[in-house]
Amino acid sequence: MGKEVVLFESEEKADRGRVVAFLRELADRIEQNNVVLKQAGEETPVDIPDNVELEVKFEEEHESSGKEYSLEVEIEWPEGGEAGGGVSLG
Repeated sequence: MGKEVVLFESEEKADRGRVVAFLRELADRIEQNNVVLKQAGEETPVDIPDNVELEVKFEEEHESSGKEYSLEVEIEWPEGGEAGGGVSLG
């Protein structure tokens, strides 16, 4: 496995409405190929190709404080290239 370099990271507590609004805006910006991540005055532009690999993962983790769930959506592509795959919502 290669070395991973984090170019941008953000984590916040949010209500479901905030998450929905963020995901809708992100979807619109991906469609327009106009994604710019902003935090603390820093901007990170993201150029997403037309074809990518989409990974969706739903996990249950057992912590000392009880169960914790996560829903992860990852969009991945090789540098200078495009990837393919398929998932849908049911």
